[in-house]
Amino acid sequence: MSAKPGKIFIDNLWFNNPVLIQVLGICSTLAVTNNVRNTLVMTVGVSLATAFSSWTLSLMKDLIPRKVRMIVQVLVISFYVILIDILLRAYLPDASRQLGPYVGLIITNCIIMGRAEAFAAANKPLISFWDGLTSGIGYMAVLVAIALVRELLGFGSVLGFRVMPEGFVPWTIMITAPSAFFLVAMVMWLARNLQARREAAAKAAKAAKAAPKPAAGPSPAKA
Repeated sequence: MSAKPGKIFIDNLWFNNPVLIQVLGICSTLAVTNNVRNTLVMTVGVSLATAFSSWTLSLMKDLIPRKVRMIVQVLVISFYVILIDILLRAYLPDASRQLGPYVGLIITNCIIMGRAEAFAAANKPLISFWDGLTSGIGYMAVLVAIALVRELLGFGSVLGFRVMPEGFVPWTIMITAPSAFFLVAMVMWLARNLQARREAAAKAAKAAKAAPKPAAGPSPAKA
C-alpha cells in the first residue's frame, strides 16, 4: 500500500480526523481540555507515542504472529507511554502531577491502536511514523482549540496569562466536564457540516461538467 505524505497529513488533520470523524480519544478530550498547557503536554505525548509505536510495529509486522499481534501492540505502546511518563516526571513535574493518571491512560487511547491496525500493519516504517505523528497532530488541533475556549472563559487566561479584562466573571461551567461535551459536539457538527457542503459542491460541479451540452440549432438559410 502506498500513500503520499501530503495526503496523509490532510486526511488526518481534516477528512479523517481522529476526534471529529473517527470519534476517538474522547475521554482525554473531556478530562484535560480546561487548561491549554496540560492539553499541549498531553497531546504531544499522544502524538509521539502514536508515531513511535506505529514506526516500531511497522518494523516488526512481518515477525509478529497474527494470534498475538494485539498483545505485542499493547507492549510496544506501553513501552513508549512509560518512557513519556518518566520524561514528564523528570522535566515537567508540575504538569505530570496535574495530569495524574491520564498520561498512563494514553496506553488505552484508541487512536494509537487504530493507527497500528489500520496503517502500520500494511505500510513501511517511515510513512507509518508520519501517519502516527499526523494523527496526533489532528488530535492536538481539536483539543487545543477546545482548551483555548474553556480556559479563556473558565479562568480568563490563556497558558496562565491573564487575557480577560478586570471585572470579567469566569464561567464556572467551562472548567467542568459538561462544557467539554457541548464544545466537542459543536466542533464535530461544524466540521461535518463544512465537509458535507464541500462534498455537495464538488458533486454539483462534477455533474455540471458531465452534463451533455445542448445541440446547436440549424444555421439560418442564406438569402
